[in-house]
Amino acid sequence: MQVHKIPATIVTGFLGSGKTTLLRHLLTNAQGKRIAVIVNEFGELGIDGELLRSCGIGCDENGVENGQLFELANGCLCCTVQEEFAPVMEQLAARRDQIDHLVIETSGLALPKPLVQAFQWPALRNVFTVDSVITVVDAPAVAAGQFAEDPVAVDAQRRADENLDHDSPLAELFEDQLATADLVVLHKTDGLDAEALAQVEAIVRGETLPGVKFVHAQHGRIDPSVLLGLGHAVEDVIDARKTHHDEEEDHDHDEFESVHVTLDVADRARLVDALIALVQRHEIYRIKGFVALPGAAMRLVVQGVGQRFDSHFDRAWRSGEARATRLVVIGDHLDAAVLQAELQSALAEAPATA
Repeated sequence: MQVHKIPATIVTGFLGSGKTTLLRHLLTNAQGKRIAVIVNEFGELGIDGELLRSCGIGCDENGVENGQLFELANGCLCCTVQEEFAPVMEQLAARRDQIDHLVIETSGLALPKPLVQAFQWPALRNVFTVDSVITVVDAPAVAAGQFAEDPVAVDAQRRADENLDHDSPLAELFEDQLATADLVVLHKTDGLDAEALAQVEAIVRGETLPGVKFVHAQHGRIDPSVLLGLGHAVEDVIDARKTHHDEEEDHDHDEFESVHVTLDVADRARLVDALIALVQRHEIYRIKGFVALPGAAMRLVVQGVGQRFDSHFDRAWRSGEARATRLVVIGDHLDAAVLQAELQSALAEAPATA
């Protein structure tokens, strides 16, 4: 009978940092380790969960759900630990002999500290331990002056979204995610030269605890042994890690909301141009989703933070699967009907770019 605690790794990081990409690589290189996953998203359309399923996570060889992947759509586990998180953990505890490790991917808007503190509850403490908190950082975003008070990046800050200044709730979330980290992954470093990367690391180290380890990564490629089995028992020390929200009995996300839109898309470049223009007109922090292009056998994944967008084909459309373009938009004061109308109009009128 298994008597040791199940180690849990909490993967946090701001919007678009590449948490799901990191998790996909980890799970596809697990080398036989039985890993259960909880994915916490902001919005009802489960983009991240679906991306994990596309590489076989959460399903057996016949495509049947195997109970290893849990999706929570509230967007903030720290707000719903009793209502949503605790019941899932009870299910996992009942199957502890089938699980070697638990990985929790929080949304980009969640505070990690209250989530770690939930592991202090007797019902969880007796079964689980927090192996580590891993914070994934979008290195090019920090280099561009977003979420950082860095004089070197003054010019870049002028180009950044005004809502992402150092005093905004977004910046505080970013800092809180760093303040609770045991390991920081500087992601997408292939787009930076040595000088820019050194500046990014200096900025981020200013928000972390002394001794926190840093890892550089591209496309989520990190050896699983670097991420799992760190043995920090973070639930025992989390109370001493100071964050912006320590004095709050509760916090809200009134400044964040999620809507989803469905579109008819004929051209990949035209869609990206339309999304960039949309971000310039509205207070949008994050866009992600799946795109169905005419004549394309593969599903296109589109993800963007601010005005930076990436897209790639992840898998073929399955037989019987509805081929539709579905996007999740996260921001403030969003109207789904307005966004959809503007996008569809732009897609019909705007010329495609090379």
